[in-house]
Amino acid sequence: MHWFTPLEAGAFMMSFRYSSGLIVGKFSPLHLGHEQLINQAIAQCETVYLISYSKPEFSKCEREQRERWLNLRFPEVRSVVLDDSNLSDFVNSEDWPCLPSNCASAEVHRKLCAELCLMHFQTAVDAVFSSEEYGAGFALYLSEAFSEYYHREIKVVNVCEDPERLLLPISGTEIRSDPHGNRQYLSGEVYRDFVDKVCFLGGESTGKSQLSRLAAQLFETEFVAEYGRALWDAQGGVLHEPDMLKIAQVQVQQEEQACLMANRYLFCDTSPLTTLFYSHEMFGEVDPALEDLAKRTYEYVFLCEPDFDFVQDGTRRDDAFRRLQHAWYLRELKLREIPFIRLYGTIDNRLRDIESVLCDAVFVDADT
Repeated sequence: MHWFTPLEAGAFMMSFRYSSGLIVGKFSPLHLGHEQLINQAIAQCETVYLISYSKPEFSKCEREQRERWLNLRFPEVRSVVLDDSNLSDFVNSEDWPCLPSNCASAEVHRKLCAELCLMHFQTAVDAVFSSEEYGAGFALYLSEAFSEYYHREIKVVNVCEDPERLLLPISGTEIRSDPHGNRQYLSGEVYRDFVDKVCFLGGESTGKSQLSRLAAQLFETEFVAEYGRALWDAQGGVLHEPDMLKIAQVQVQQEEQACLMANRYLFCDTSPLTTLFYSHEMFGEVDPALEDLAKRTYEYVFLCEPDFDFVQDGTRRDDAFRRLQHAWYLRELKLREIPFIRLYGTIDNRLRDIESVLCDAVFVDADT
């Protein structure tokens, strides 16, 4: 470890223009324009503070997503991401029973941010970073609030970066209206939360693997194969009870990784729910961690009917087992209140039905 001498430490401190800077925004979603602004603040400030909230929140930009995006992209920034459920953790609940709406006055929003700086961050920032006109008035308000609190004159500087958005001509509103058409303005970690995961369930020999590949080709995107089959092959056709949890965990990991490269949809050949079935069937028990993974949600679930000839590939049981498994899916999906769409007929018929469902969904999204 290198220890700085006083002279080196002073030079290091002098390399920053400001001791601390503040950025406030909805970040719904966090796009590359926001990232450019944050990077500018990081380059100029010893410490960067960030506040994010929106009321109402926007679909797929809820607090958990925004918090994850910021932690992934900017772990060095001190971020506070708010909604009504956690607001009282940061400010006095009597003064702030809920977040101000997006259409509340500028003074209300400025007051909340000042209190967060003083009460939570316990600091008076030196600079406010923004790319919009509100920055000057915001900096002036903070200067007055901090001066009154600390009983000395404090001046907060307004730093306005690319106000005309010449470098990245995009806004959160534009991206929310068409996140897939504007994906070039989103990092992979952010865009993947806009990818709809499509899951195929069904008994053995119902076309799941073939459908996931064909649907991915049709929609020019990615698919995730069944990891359980790959592990079964790798272990010479033998699986043990601990393998069940491993199968579900790796399946989820592969889905999350594939979302980074997917385009609008990710097609998944099976889910941890399938692994749950095999754990019950093969070993008569289920790891609690596998039970939790089996609750994983998908935007679309297609259940493949066992209505064409059973094909034995050397690894499958028989048609009776296929029908037993199908009946289990029907019961389990209804018990868990998971919406699903049943696929009938040939592979071509099933593929047309998938295309119809997803294209209708795209049309509805475009109208809303």
